[in-house]
Amino acid sequence: MEGVFEHVKGVSEVVSGYAGGESRTATYDQVSSGTTGHAEAVRITYDPSVVTYGQLLKVFFAVAHNSTELNRQGPDTGTQYRSAVFYANDEQQRIAEAYIDQLQAAYAFGRPIVTQVAPLRGFYAAEAYHQGYLARHPDQPYIVIHDLPKIDALQRKLPGLYTER
Repeated sequence: MEGVFEHVKGVSEVVSGYAGGESRTATYDQVSSGTTGHAEAVRITYDPSVVTYGQLLKVFFAVAHNSTELNRQGPDTGTQYRSAVFYANDEQQRIAEAYIDQLQAAYAFGRPIVTQVAPLRGFYAAEAYHQGYLARHPDQPYIVIHDLPKIDALQRKLPGLYTER
């Protein structure tokens, strides 16, 4: 998701990391075991005068991942790949839950949304080699098959939110 959100207008920083578990278990090797309670996540720093929290949710649900897959994203399986929105305050919680309710009511995906909405108790940045992964490995097969099409979808489906980087 890091690569997708780096192409959203108003986003100034995207950091790959882990959320949902404890700091003592926030390393890639531990998280990839699926036993830490963490989910792979991104922390997004943005200018709310350019892009709203609701618009970030729109990107998340429309192009960044599949919100109907339980404990899975693409070829990756396990609770560490669950669909989750970690909110920092009551307003973010309210907006996220209302957005999901609207999508569900509209049968937007043809299947139930399984995205967890949970409080952000801590965000732990991933190791340096995970940061900027797409930019450093644009020809890596996983990137080509799973990530670049999401950026193309962002540009095609939400052109007003897309920016070139």
